[in-house]
Amino acid sequence: MSTPSPAYLYFIGIGGIGMSGLARYFRRRGATVAGYDRTPSELIGQLRMEGIETQFDENPALIPDAFRTAQPDHVLVVRTPAVPVTSPLLKYWQERGARIVKRSELLGLVTRDRPTLAVAGTHGKTTVSTLLAHLLTAGGIPCNAFLGGISANYGTNVLLNDAARFNVVEADEYDRSFLQLHPHQAIITAMDPDHLDIYGTPEAMVEAYRQFAKACSGGLLVHERAADHVKDLPGVEEYAISPTAVHRAEHVQVKDGAYHFDLVSGPVQLRGLTLGMPGRHNVENAVAASALALRAGLSPEALRQGLASFRGVQRRFEVRARTSRSVLIDDYAHHPAELEACILSARELFPGRRITGIFQPHLFSRTRDLAEGFARSLALLDDLLLLEIYPAREEPIPGITSAWLLEQVPLRNKYLCTKQELQAGGHLREVDILLALGAGDIDRLVPHLAARIENGPNP
Repeated sequence: MSTPSPAYLYFIGIGGIGMSGLARYFRRRGATVAGYDRTPSELIGQLRMEGIETQFDENPALIPDAFRTAQPDHVLVVRTPAVPVTSPLLKYWQERGARIVKRSELLGLVTRDRPTLAVAGTHGKTTVSTLLAHLLTAGGIPCNAFLGGISANYGTNVLLNDAARFNVVEADEYDRSFLQLHPHQAIITAMDPDHLDIYGTPEAMVEAYRQFAKACSGGLLVHERAADHVKDLPGVEEYAISPTAVHRAEHVQVKDGAYHFDLVSGPVQLRGLTLGMPGRHNVENAVAASALALRAGLSPEALRQGLASFRGVQRRFEVRARTSRSVLIDDYAHHPAELEACILSARELFPGRRITGIFQPHLFSRTRDLAEGFARSLALLDDLLLLEIYPAREEPIPGITSAWLLEQVPLRNKYLCTKQELQAGGHLREVDILLALGAGDIDRLVPHLAARIENGPNP
């Protein structure tokens, strides 16, 4: 295989969903792996169980002795774009003369090893890539999968198989990371404006997607809504819930809380399929994953079984609590299009029910750039509880606050709320359908909300 395997790999930001997967991949290949992250997590606990040392202090003296005494040219240091140039660990390795690469560069090297099936898009890519990996794995086609979420079927964000015939990777557009990949076939789920702090304009972001599409050596599946941006390129086919798409779902129905549909994928027609994951938007995701799985050699019967057995991805329309009175759904939605898809799917699954959403905006720049879309999507709720903006890697932007965003939402029942108020039950009386929405740390509130719903009529 062509991917170099350094004797030592040190990951700065090892607890990230993408970093941890690569750490486990190279540990499995025999490398000595260690790293740093700011806080403990379940993912880091799994890394430690697999023999990967981690530290939570940026003091270089805490780097394992094996790394400190190794020759610098035997050590590969991997960092995420979020690591500041002032990091003491980064400075230590720079002074030692070790090679330092971004996570995307390392993943790009991995994609040279075998045919890579890549899934890009401003939303939906985690679900599509996880479903694709599940279809192949359950259908007897071994793959290595590097996912942006935790698969509910496998309890992990990475699937590794020494007999892998394909790589399945989530292709992240942030920082133009996906341009480091070498995909054989690919899916683009959406090109809605996002990460404008990186790209500057929607047009620049679309151009990056076009570069990604041109790097694909095989076929490219693109959602019908985004196809105009790349339809002049060779090998592009559209998918959707639409009578005009080459790959499409037909006769979509909700029965007993599950989605049923017929699939048309080129010459293949399959009737009466059941998707194990709820959400109308996930039917479209299933069309894309199914089309690529069929191209990879999956049999139609294995496809049918794989769709039915798919349990989804943690924090992607994940039902966390259900009683006779209330349902709690946790979703990573942090873009207006994702919020709309989640809320409308909840309305379709629970017709006539009252839907309350708790939303934590993610990034000041995204809130500023997409405020109009956020206001429109959040207005689809019956009740909105808006948390403070989660800053992630950003400093505050003057005037860009949750109060500023709330003013723009044309909804009667809307409230600013702190995490502390939510934990105390503030603004939550008798809820019907409760959505926890956002990509920050709102997920830490979800177990508390679930317990309140399950333990009594008042959450």
